[in-house]
Amino acid sequence: MLNKIFIKSVVLFLFIALTFDVFAGGGRRNGTAGAQELLIPVSARGLALSGAYTAGIEGIDAMFYNPAGVGASSNSVDAMFSYMNYIADIGNSFAALAVNFEGFGSLGLSFRTLDFGDIPVTTEADPYGTGATYSPAFVIAGVTYANAITDRIRVGVNINLISEQIMSTSASGFAFDAGVQYKNMANIDGLMFGIALKNLGAKMRYDGANLLRKANEDQDVTPRGLQFYKISAAEFELPSQLEIGLAYEAKFADALKGILATSFQNNNFSHDEYKVAGELTYDDFLFIRAGYTQVNENTDNTDQYLYGPTFGVGLKVYSGVNITVDYAYRAVDYFNANHMFSVKLGF
Repeated sequence: MLNKIFIKSVVLFLFIALTFDVFAGGGRRNGTAGAQELLIPVSARGLALSGAYTAGIEGIDAMFYNPAGVGASSNSVDAMFSYMNYIADIGNSFAALAVNFEGFGSLGLSFRTLDFGDIPVTTEADPYGTGATYSPAFVIAGVTYANAITDRIRVGVNINLISEQIMSTSASGFAFDAGVQYKNMANIDGLMFGIALKNLGAKMRYDGANLLRKANEDQDVTPRGLQFYKISAAEFELPSQLEIGLAYEAKFADALKGILATSFQNNNFSHDEYKVAGELTYDDFLFIRAGYTQVNENTDNTDQYLYGPTFGVGLKVYSGVNITVDYAYRAVDYFNANHMFSVKLGF
């Protein structure tokens, strides 16, 4: 019975993936999607594992990687805050809350923002700056629902509201994620399978007052003087993804546990990625993690993927409230390395 449910779930997800053209792959579509903030990791544990733990990641960390794992928390309430210094001095902040309702499942709320700092305003007449500054406002607010169908199968969905504003011009839209996790696959204890569809949604388009322009018409052709016109911004698609992962968890001693995870990620607007990662846990107190992503570029130009190996550590303390502090490091070409800190509270 469990295998039938599992197979039906996988078939359903693959059908949805084909419907939304997720398997189109990169190539000439590389770099043509918008809303790239959807791809920025928000969990230090997930980043340290290079996003490879799709199959088994649990709790509030799973909101970004596979929403099915949100329902696996052992706490009644989970809260998390994280911050990462992203490329080009951009700051990425994330806050989330998840509540487990008995008999209903887990419901979560999340909020993330990008901090670009102050950017000088330039115009055609003042290409070196007018003296004024602006700061884009990129925000994603999400709702998550996850539940366990059986003791082996978990499902979950995200609905994210995307808002991008640059001065007086903005774009907004919705992105949907869905995921499944299957534990003890093929009746092998510790073997896990996961699949997640991410960032599915309608196209977005910018609109606003900054797209209004004025210009002098050619007096010899149309002697009408100063004219106003509006730039029609092109639509852009969301960076949809399909990720399939396997993981295996084993105990080496009473206090020592290890996880080996791997996943394949198909990106609609960039090259496919193959990920592998591992985590060692001592006494559910100390966590050591590492991961690596290999990109299938199929081209002599190997400079399109910026990111290198990832590493991380975590500490968990029990003092009435479960407190977990995680740190992750990701090597980056051409920019400073990414550093992320996460703090999780479990009640």
